Amino acid sequence: MKFSTKEDIEAPIDAVFSMLCEFDKFERAAMRRGAEVQRVDKLTEPAVGMKWDAAFDMRGKRREVEIEMVTFEDPTEMRLETVSPGLAGEMCFELMALSRSRTRIVTTLEIKPKTLSARLLVQSLKLAKTSLTKKYKERVGDYAKEMEDRFQQARKSTLS
Repeated sequence: MKFSTKEDIEAPIDAVFSMLCEFDKFERAAMRRGAEVQRVDKLTEPAVGMKWDAAFDMRGKRREVEIEMVTFEDPTEMRLETVSPGLAGEMCFELMALSRSRTRIVTTLEIKPKTLSARLLVQSLKLAKTSLTKKYKERVGDYAKEMEDRFQQARKSTLS
C-alpha cells in the first residue's frame, strides 16, 4: 500500500532539507501523540545509519518498529526504512529546487505486509484508502506550510 504527495514550499532547498533534519522535533511530536520513541545510534550528525526504536498503539494493538536512515543525500533525498514483526515500510523525501527560493518536496510512504495477519491489517487499511490518503496529504501539506512559515519568520528576524 502506497501513499504519496507533493508540496511546493517558498523556501530554498537547503533550508527545507535542514528543517527535515530536525529529528528531535519529530521524536517529540510522536511522543505527544502517545508513541514511545528512542534514538538507538551513536551518530552526532544526520547520516545513513541513524536508528530509532518506536512503539505505538494502532487499531487496538501495540506496534513496535525499528526505523533506519538508509539514504541521506543532502539536500535532495532522505529515505527511512521501517521494520516490525509483520510489516516493512519505507518513507522517502525527495526535494527539488524549483528556483532559488522555491522547493518541491515529494513524500512517499509504502507499507508491505510480511505475515498473514499483517496482510489482513493492510487489507482493512485499503478499504479506508481514500480517507487515509486525504489525511496523509493534509498532514504533509500542514507540515510544508509550517516549514514555509518558519523560514519566513527566520528571514524576517535576520532582516530586523
